Amino acid sequence: MTQTRAPLVVLEGVVKRFGSHQVLTDVDLVVGAGEVVVVLGPSGSGKSTLIRTINRLETIDGGRIVVDGQPLPDEGRELARLRADIGMVFQSFNLFAHKSVLDNITLGPVKVRGASKAEARDRAMALLERVGLADKAGASPAQLSGGQQQRVAIARALAMQPKVMLFDEPTSALDPEFISEVLEVMKGLADDGMTMVVVTHEMGFARSAADRIVFLDQGRVLDDTVPGPFFDGTSSPRAREFLSKILAH
Repeated sequence: MTQTRAPLVVLEGVVKRFGSHQVLTDVDLVVGAGEVVVVLGPSGSGKSTLIRTINRLETIDGGRIVVDGQPLPDEGRELARLRADIGMVFQSFNLFAHKSVLDNITLGPVKVRGASKAEARDRAMALLERVGLADKAGASPAQLSGGQQQRVAIARALAMQPKVMLFDEPTSALDPEFISEVLEVMKGLADDGMTMVVVTHEMGFARSAADRIVFLDQGRVLDDTVPGPFFDGTSSPRAREFLSKILAH
């Protein structure tokens, strides 16, 4: 792919093994600032592992990863500082069950960013407004639907003012009726220019919101192109097979 934006996330020759099983093989990927990259592929292709290497939730066995010009640190304070710049939204919402929605969102900015409680609260309320949940600030996670919890999780990640947002199948644990409300929030972020790397099976989102589609199979990048050519006739036989199965449902 021709890269026209300043690179924000760069993976070069990334290799990852779990024991004798090689999950990622020589993965090269460049994500430009403000770009939305959607990672597609069959189950077990290495998509979630790939996205988790970007903030070092998974270590790598070869290659290198650079975020905003800085090589990914191994451990310690530098890694914590870098992770604060990388928002992560998981399949499961990972909210603190014993804290209110508002407290879930303000905790990181106060503890990690050093924001005042008033500043963190103002930003949290603005983000809750943005995701359509301002009236749920005092609720506990257990009082929310799955879609509402995932929108809170997105607001919590945004509260840290990240440089890039990673989404690991953010709608896969949701009932179908709640998927669209989460995707709408994500589309809004994309429209606002947030840099995003998204692992998903939501083809409508991939087609409409992505700047690029990266297709992964057996730990290798088989296609890296814009949505139109990918969906209308990717050159990768494996990607065509994948699309024929997933779009038939």
